Amino acid sequence: MTTRDRQPHSALRSWLGVSAITASLFVFLTTELMPVGLLTPISTSLGISVGIAGLMVTLYGVSAGLGVPFIVAWSRRVNRRVLLSTLLVILTLGNLITATSPNYALVLTTRLIMGFANGVFWAIGVSMAIRLVPERHASRAAAVVMSGISIAAVAGMPLGTILESLTDWRTTLLIWSGLGALVLVAVVATIPSLSSTNAVSVREVFGLPLKNVPLRLVLFTVVLFVLGHFGAYTFVRPYLEDSASATPFFITVLLVLYGAGGAAGNFIAGYTVNKSLRGSFIVGCAGLVVSLLLLLTIGHGQAGSVIALILWGVSFGVVQLCQVNMTQAAAPDTFEAAMSLNTMAYNTSIALGALFGGLFADHLGVTSVVWFGVALTAASLLLTLGTRQKTSRTAPGDALAPASK
Repeated sequence: MTTRDRQPHSALRSWLGVSAITASLFVFLTTELMPVGLLTPISTSLGISVGIAGLMVTLYGVSAGLGVPFIVAWSRRVNRRVLLSTLLVILTLGNLITATSPNYALVLTTRLIMGFANGVFWAIGVSMAIRLVPERHASRAAAVVMSGISIAAVAGMPLGTILESLTDWRTTLLIWSGLGALVLVAVVATIPSLSSTNAVSVREVFGLPLKNVPLRLVLFTVVLFVLGHFGAYTFVRPYLEDSASATPFFITVLLVLYGAGGAAGNFIAGYTVNKSLRGSFIVGCAGLVVSLLLLLTIGHGQAGSVIALILWGVSFGVVQLCQVNMTQAAAPDTFEAAMSLNTMAYNTSIALGALFGGLFADHLGVTSVVWFGVALTAASLLLTLGTRQKTSRTAPGDALAPASK
């Protein structure tokens, strides 16, 4: 079950530890997505096509999703501070090897291994953060960690692109390797020893959804809204270029506003989930549906697209934190194992959302991708509305709190 470290440590060190975990999320996420902005120089340098270079992102995401349940189970008795430090070592060395790699085969192999490390971090990061702080601050700690997603979207990706324009892609990755090393030092300095609390075997991990109906419903809910959200988000740029004649600069501004909205949504949900977890998710998921509908109806103008993207970002920030809380509420005694399944479902759905969105865009136009997003996020909302009694395994106030029997 999810418990807190018993050794005493100051409130300052606790929150510094949470900040170190947030910084870890930042470097993991930017490492995952940074090649998106570097595909052209990487493909030119290594003598491959842009499409082949895109496998750097695809393989990273696939290994992050499919490998995590196995690795979390196999490492179930490893101290979490040691495990996180090991993951950051892999990340740091991975960026270093990628930056100095003489050929693309080594780049892909390295990225594949780094993806496994990424997936394990997603499974253990939030759980570690909530063990560092008092119970009453657990949801706030989770919100701080998840804000790393928005920080990466607002600052991380543009910074990587700027660094590449000033230097080159290899130097950019070397800088990110150095950043990973700094975060590793911060983790070692601020996070106390955290013994593993969720000792679950591989067989038990995959058996959880079969025995745990609330968790199964949460995973279905996550799959639906992630499919819809990322299906639409992957093609938001061509949609805005087509419907609003948006310039690259204006699209960049919109995406920054979206990221800022995501950070705001995370912090709002950090306060609301303890009052009503289910209500917070319903409001956030409804916001996703409404924002996509606004994009379809008033997104052809600059003001309308600004409103739609900000609401989209805020809503996604809310549901992103809620789905972590919902996973913990459904499986409090096996949170890390449940989060490994959540990570697998989440990353697989990102890939499938982009795939299905591409099929819609190619055959029916980019507007149909936004409607695809509306349909899937609405389905997630309706599933939540229709399964109240089955998913109310714990009280809303118990969200992200230690389980007690």
